[in-house]
Amino acid sequence: MGDRDERVLRLLLATALAVIIVGGTVDLVLDAPDRLLSAHVIYEVSMIVIALGITVALWRGWWRAEHSLVDTRRALEARQTERDAWRASAQAALDGLGRAVDGQFRSWDLTPSEREIALLLLKGHSHKSIARATNRSERTVRQHAVAVYQKSALHGRAELAAFFLEDLMLPGNAGQSTVLPVTSNSSSEKTALRP
Repeated sequence: MGDRDERVLRLLLATALAVIIVGGTVDLVLDAPDRLLSAHVIYEVSMIVIALGITVALWRGWWRAEHSLVDTRRALEARQTERDAWRASAQAALDGLGRAVDGQFRSWDLTPSEREIALLLLKGHSHKSIARATNRSERTVRQHAVAVYQKSALHGRAELAAFFLEDLMLPGNAGQSTVLPVTSNSSSEKTALRP
């Protein structure tokens, strides 16, 4: 619901409650009851009090919702600012990594389509999501993936990711990472995977 629709709804509800309060008060005054504790007076006063209570409750709810929305927008802006700052600070490293990954893809003689698929696989996308994003069939994506693995002499997505990320460490953790030996299916050579 948009802000304009919300304002119209608020105005409509406030008008309806005001009509109930004013109408009940006017009706009570015009009736000029003989006794203040008659059933009619108690009913009219109850309706007026209930309408006033609903008005106050709705106003408080709207006020809280408005403030919550403002707080949520501020938090979202802060997260977006944080994300933008991270992207700016990491852009040079990401550009360098992108060039290095593309250089390796080219050294494996991957076609432009295979490089695109390999990069999306490296980013963790499934064959199905890659097919949707690139307007290819899932079968074509799988064929490109197989070609990437064959040309690179790797045996799947995990080895593709490990090829590029195994030496990646967090700052200050140099020499502290655990090396997990993994035996490749195509040779007896062992590669080290770092968690």
